[in-house]
Amino acid sequence: MTAAHTDSETTAGTFAKPPPETEADPQNPLHNAFWRRDRRVVDEDLKQVRSRPLTFYPGFEFTGDLESVSTPGAWFITSHPTILEVSRNPQVFSSSSGVTINDFPPEFNEYFNSIIAMDDPRHARLRKIVSAGFTPRMLARLEDSVQDQARLIVDEVCERGECDFVTDVAARLPLRIVCDLMGIPASEHDFVFDQSNVILGAADDEYVPEFGDFVTAILMAGEALSNLMDEVAESKVGVDTGDLTSVLVNAEVDGERLTRAELASFFILLVVAGNETTRNAISWGLVHLTDHPDQRKIWTDDFEGVAHSAVEEIVRIASPVTYMRRTVLSDTVLEGQKLDEGDMVVMNYLCANRDESVFDDPHKFDVLRDPNPHVGYGGPGPHYCLGAHLARREIKVMFREIFDRIGDIRATGEPDPLSSAFIHGIKHLPAEFTPSRPVGASA
Repeated sequence: MTAAHTDSETTAGTFAKPPPETEADPQNPLHNAFWRRDRRVVDEDLKQVRSRPLTFYPGFEFTGDLESVSTPGAWFITSHPTILEVSRNPQVFSSSSGVTINDFPPEFNEYFNSIIAMDDPRHARLRKIVSAGFTPRMLARLEDSVQDQARLIVDEVCERGECDFVTDVAARLPLRIVCDLMGIPASEHDFVFDQSNVILGAADDEYVPEFGDFVTAILMAGEALSNLMDEVAESKVGVDTGDLTSVLVNAEVDGERLTRAELASFFILLVVAGNETTRNAISWGLVHLTDHPDQRKIWTDDFEGVAHSAVEEIVRIASPVTYMRRTVLSDTVLEGQKLDEGDMVVMNYLCANRDESVFDDPHKFDVLRDPNPHVGYGGPGPHYCLGAHLARREIKVMFREIFDRIGDIRATGEPDPLSSAFIHGIKHLPAEFTPSRPVGASA
């Protein structure tokens, strides 16, 4: 056990339950309460949201210990073309003030000010260094790891005939791949999983239960992951162990190196974004494959031939990152609406991926959908997802292993939604299948 774990465990019991938002409005899509409802009700309400002109939704206030968190409200972008416009214009729509609707205290920057919350030139500098680790050699190594881990994950559940698909299957693959990518020991995987749940699920009672104001909980999780990364990085200075941490610790691009703080915040971004988003895409994939057995049959009848379009459709309909925020740097006009310097805009990817002007029958799950210009990995421009290729690979390999080994798996209940307006997440999903025998790591 590292020192990082000890600090988190000994102080957790001192927290008090986080106070809720003031006047949480289930009709306001900026509020977690909007997304806690039945998924069909949410989709119906989003149709109404999309039918309106560009609309400003009010924020909310926190009480008690959370008064330092500001949520002033934002213009809510639902149009696919408008999201493309905003994404391509970072000179007007800035990332550097944060990517969520909450303005957190300055101490958050130490752990969460990674490249997604930066503008050029600093963003370009860090992305160039980080990209040095995403080489064809590194990705080829990871592709072998994805297949091995998918096999092991199915081995772990295949004899049982039932599982919690999220925690037993979908969450395990991206977590193990990100940890393998960064050289994190297997003994730390559960710890990394727990801390990432706190960071993105802090407003959910399951992840920050009776003990915690979520600001403190998020900061502690960030500190714990940062300390873990620092220990791992220290062991790789001057040596090549074949993982991304080794590459990034020793990389120098145009005379620049990552600082330890930059490396730690990038690790937190990977374990949160790379883990949470891919696991939710896989989880929503099973939901929709269960709901649409005809689409499952199309895919299983020609897995390789359909895999590309099926994976893109899963990402579109899942939209694992619900939105990203930008801050207006100078007065501008968007969809005919005047926006003032300092205004916040929210690019709601989930809404845009159901934009009737772009997608035919957008609520239909269609594994053969073509074209499919979704924004599930973000819009075009400097912040397009660096890990999109790896995420696609993980989704494809996981479903291939599932179809080959436990092919009749189906969800047996409704998904348990994460209480979050930021991540379109599922916490639990019961599933059943015909038991089978493990094949072992040497298969």
